[in-house]
Amino acid sequence: MTAAPLILVVNPGAGSTKIALFRGGEPVAGETLRHPPGAIATPRMAEQLPMRLAAARDFLGRAAPGARLDAVVGRGGLLGPVPAGTLRATPEMADELLRGPRGEHASNLGVPIALEVAREHGCPAYTVDPVSVDELLPEARVTGLAGVERRSFAHALNIRATARRHARDCGRPLGEMRLVVAHLGTGVSLAALRDGRMIDVVNPQDEGPYAGDRAGGVPVTAVVEMCFAPGAEKAAVRRRLFGDGGLFSLLGTRDAREAVARARAGEMAAVLAVEGMCYQVAKAVGAMAVALEGQVDAVILTGGMAHDPHVVEPVQRRVSWIAPVVVLPGEDEMSALAEGVLRVLSGEEAAN
Repeated sequence: MTAAPLILVVNPGAGSTKIALFRGGEPVAGETLRHPPGAIATPRMAEQLPMRLAAARDFLGRAAPGARLDAVVGRGGLLGPVPAGTLRATPEMADELLRGPRGEHASNLGVPIALEVAREHGCPAYTVDPVSVDELLPEARVTGLAGVERRSFAHALNIRATARRHARDCGRPLGEMRLVVAHLGTGVSLAALRDGRMIDVVNPQDEGPYAGDRAGGVPVTAVVEMCFAPGAEKAAVRRRLFGDGGLFSLLGTRDAREAVARARAGEMAAVLAVEGMCYQVAKAVGAMAVALEGQVDAVILTGGMAHDPHVVEPVQRRVSWIAPVVVLPGEDEMSALAEGVLRVLSGEEAAN
């Protein structure tokens, strides 16, 4: 009997790197590798690569000494537009991520780490459903300014994994379902899925609901004023919108759990901030339902905030008339990455 493939999964985060070994679809070892503050003080991800790569090698040496990997998969970073599914990692992809033309983010290191470890083991390297998966309809791209298009940028890994899970639970092919999926995390993004494709999204960098530290859709006239205020700098304006916005701007915390707790304790600013966030999520669900022409099989709420009934209930109350609301909380990115590789190794799908 042939053993199931041994897969290393690498998921770099701001202050840590999640790493796990999977034997087939089952995790056999895993850790969250915490990095010293001094080692991650640099904003340039390329400078963190040697340290994080060494940490990954150390984990592998402890978790499976002498083992040979069948594949390595790294979380995808801020790439240009890519197709959905499992993508074979390439040196060109790693080079783009390390240069960071679309921004610096720890996830940019997933592919470079995967490629280097895979080279040492003589096996392929992959990434699965990066944030830049682009399947938008042509009409979903158009804006009122020539030369400016809406971008497809969303939590595609968790959105697509959650949609697949729901389809399996229903005993139906994903390609036959029409779904609105809302990822409710530190950032909030949504997608309308039809024929298995994300035909429209709510991009948390440009639009949509505010969340932990993202400002979401801010009136464009206010943004213009911010950009041309005395002493305004691009990096500072961007940071205010994407990093210091949302709940952090309104309440001084990025933690939705703290915001909800303060609202429950009667703090009026927190009550309004949480209610406003839920209201905006519900409005965005309605917009994605329009992209599906109102024919929606389910509205799925996922991500970390979907654990909290004080976030779920206000959204559910406002959107349950569209379709049944299914709550699948959390975001099991490690399993989603491993499953993407398994679909390729088993021949279920081809790597892009």
